[in-house]
Amino acid sequence: MSGPLVAILGTRYRDFTIEEEILAPLGAVLVSDPGATPEAIVAVAKSADVILAGSAPKFTDPVLHRLDCVGVVRYGVGTDSIDLDAARRHGIAVARVSDYGTEAVAFHAVATAMALVRRLPEADRSIRRGQWGFADLRPLHVPSEMTAGVVGYGRIGRQAAGYLTGLGFAVCAHDEYVDIPAGSAVRQVGLDQLLTESDVVLLHAPGNQDGTPLLDRAALALMRPGSILVNTARGSLVDLDALVDALREGRPAHAALDVYPHEPVDVAVFAGVQDRLLLTPHMAWYTEESEADMRRKAAAEAARLLTGEPLRDPVVEPTPRRATS
Repeated sequence: MSGPLVAILGTRYRDFTIEEEILAPLGAVLVSDPGATPEAIVAVAKSADVILAGSAPKFTDPVLHRLDCVGVVRYGVGTDSIDLDAARRHGIAVARVSDYGTEAVAFHAVATAMALVRRLPEADRSIRRGQWGFADLRPLHVPSEMTAGVVGYGRIGRQAAGYLTGLGFAVCAHDEYVDIPAGSAVRQVGLDQLLTESDVVLLHAPGNQDGTPLLDRAALALMRPGSILVNTARGSLVDLDALVDALREGRPAHAALDVYPHEPVDVAVFAGVQDRLLLTPHMAWYTEESEADMRRKAAAEAARLLTGEPLRDPVVEPTPRRATS
């Protein structure tokens, strides 16, 4: 092969027209594979110049040691599937796409929150069981009488807060790294105050670096009776066992989860509280538009690795040896 080789691993799609449009002008040749095992990754990508990867392929130290690539570009934000310390040791750059799906994730979070505010999943199940009426769904309230708390006030958190204020919620937010301007429609508060005051809590924060949950048993105990928790951010943010116990106690009363500590999630962990949950399969980020945007940005980052241009969203910077080899 005369041109650079780009291996695409672990994607949900097999049509790589978007990637080809960006990489073909560089003469790149594309190969693909699910990359489900270390052996499969090495077999397909050992000689690749750049790897584009979904979340499933695992780039461990032994795998990275056997690769010749300049770098790995993640389709998406998370880099949990890559041993970053090993990548540094082996001189392999790691990049990601962290600014896609903002509208999609915020919309999904607010949509699932509103479904639970109106207790729509329970109403649907009730009718399917042959029951009629809404006595068991009382009390219901309008957004203008409720407070929504947004944990994490980055791009997605701000978008979600905008949707919530538009619906009539009083909105508060917590973010240790962002100062919300005085006079904003969103009130800045501490985490404990947010949990205590909010009828609906939406998580849009990154996970703790050490993997400890932001909402542990003590934090969940602060939530209001009858409240709602929505997590579309990171599975590690919530202690799942503690959440199940908290749901049994009704604080929160309901939760919408799109992310889990281990995926696919084993629903057996939710025994006894299934009717208090709205579960989705890590899909909040997805629309046709957001997926195409992510793919274009990932392919453009791969092109920068091939040409030696500065990366737009690096996690591990390329080394001169690799970049010029």
